[in-house]
Amino acid sequence: MHDLIIRNGTIVDGTGAEPFAGDIAIDGDRIVEVGEVSGIARREIDAEGLLVTPGWVDIHTHYDGQATWDPLMAPSSWHGVTTAIMGNCGVGFAPVRPGQEPFLIELMEGVEDIPGSALAEGIDWRWESFGEYLDALEAKPRAIDVGTHVPHGAIRAYVLGERCNTDYVPNAEEVAEMAALVREGVASGALGFSTSRTLLHKDKHGVHVPGTFAGSDEMLALGLAMKGLRHGVFEMVSDHLGDEDEWTWVKDFAHQTGLPVTLVATSAGAYEGNKMYNIAEEARAQGMDIRPQIAGRPTGILHGLTSSFHVFAGHPTWRGKLADLPLAEKVAAMRTPEIRQALLSEESAFRTGMMANGVEAALWYVFPLGDNPNYEPDRSGSVAGLAEAAGVRPLEMMYDLLLREEGRELFYQPLGAYASYNFDFFRKNMEHPKVLFGLSDGGAHCGVIADAGMPTFILSYWGRDREKGDRFPLPFLVRKLTSDTARAYGLSDRGEIRPGLMADLNVIDFEKLRLFRPEAVHDLPAGGRRLVQRAQGYRYTLKSGQVTFEDGEPTGALPGTLVRGGREAVILPAMAAE
Repeated sequence: MHDLIIRNGTIVDGTGAEPFAGDIAIDGDRIVEVGEVSGIARREIDAEGLLVTPGWVDIHTHYDGQATWDPLMAPSSWHGVTTAIMGNCGVGFAPVRPGQEPFLIELMEGVEDIPGSALAEGIDWRWESFGEYLDALEAKPRAIDVGTHVPHGAIRAYVLGERCNTDYVPNAEEVAEMAALVREGVASGALGFSTSRTLLHKDKHGVHVPGTFAGSDEMLALGLAMKGLRHGVFEMVSDHLGDEDEWTWVKDFAHQTGLPVTLVATSAGAYEGNKMYNIAEEARAQGMDIRPQIAGRPTGILHGLTSSFHVFAGHPTWRGKLADLPLAEKVAAMRTPEIRQALLSEESAFRTGMMANGVEAALWYVFPLGDNPNYEPDRSGSVAGLAEAAGVRPLEMMYDLLLREEGRELFYQPLGAYASYNFDFFRKNMEHPKVLFGLSDGGAHCGVIADAGMPTFILSYWGRDREKGDRFPLPFLVRKLTSDTARAYGLSDRGEIRPGLMADLNVIDFEKLRLFRPEAVHDLPAGGRRLVQRAQGYRYTLKSGQVTFEDGEPTGALPGTLVRGGREAVILPAMAAE
């Protein structure tokens, strides 16, 4: 007798093969039979008319603190993610010397917009070394598996102290000490090493994160610390992937170690003439594994009264009278003629970033989401487009829309690659054979971004809903969300539906799969706020053979654990039904 059989599903197995009808038998944490299963089970799930896929393997999250206190790992777990990899972008919480904890919190708060008060209250800090941090992660039962990188920021802070994010150049002994810590962390089970080399990443006080200006010698030395290990991904976000100097040491690392690199480009130069992808292809031909990451849509700032930003947030009246009020009181005040007149007549203190070309110009790229978000809208659907159609000023339209749904409406502003009001740029890059799907940033950007539902968006929008251009076949999308990401990190025991592999599965009502409008909740430690986005259509999610979510609700099962790199994945042989 099997523990569980999923019957009559349409199986999209994660390999890229065509869907097929069949059953899946599970014993313990493993798939033991796929196809026509004749045995019986303690529990059966009827998947007639439903898709059955591997669980999503999300390689770019920031649950480094949340993983120490939250067993559900929401919102990613709401979206079918069964394995999440964190410690990206060079920020994390180990190793840490006693007394350095506030510095690492301020790094994470600044770079990833996670409330520092929540991190300070929620993290137990039962570790100093990276190995001790891994032990703490392993001791916490969860709904999903987690894995992590050794972060450059914490390594630099541990060795260099207060000089870690200055222009101080470490000497040979200090670089060697940092390299030893990287090797120790990866050898003890980290999945790799991560760093940030973008001016976008600053700590709570506006100081660039440790490693931003690190020299190529330091970068290569820390990467080469993993040489000789059987695993170790080098993850990097960089402004310099349009420059030859950056590529020289990246390729040197890949050539000397044989280990994989995954890159997030934050400058236009990396995409000009397909430079990043051409280099990735050339590297592949030379036996190197260099994989760019891309999201399924532009990262977008969410404007709104429940988020951390909107176009009136820089106005004197907002800052002086409204900013600290509860939502209902903000809405009531904004409905008075006096406040309306003041906010519409004042100049904003914001002059840079998204508002650099003026608020009115920016509002051509700000779109109300409503309860059925459209992330690829037309120009006419922007706040400025709606204002033009109504014959009012864009700021007046924005003001009125902010009050919709009792102040809970949110507005999407794509941060790049949306000048043509379509996703053709993303489609072109998503289909590249070396690209990894990533950048959901689950657990991060709590006040202005809600992209943890990226797997749900990718499957529903690119596989079913897109009307502005070509879509992708479902087998391609499922493979990119499962076996591609799992294999990139050496996780050979998951990501496909076949006997012997981990029974991490989603059972999906594909026709009903959708995202709702993001919402603000105050459920972090210390009452911290975050924006989350719920989904519909996930009938069941299984982790290690146990049903963890049923129709979007947690079952209480917590089979998830820490995935340690360097441990040979146990892939059981096919087992005959009893």
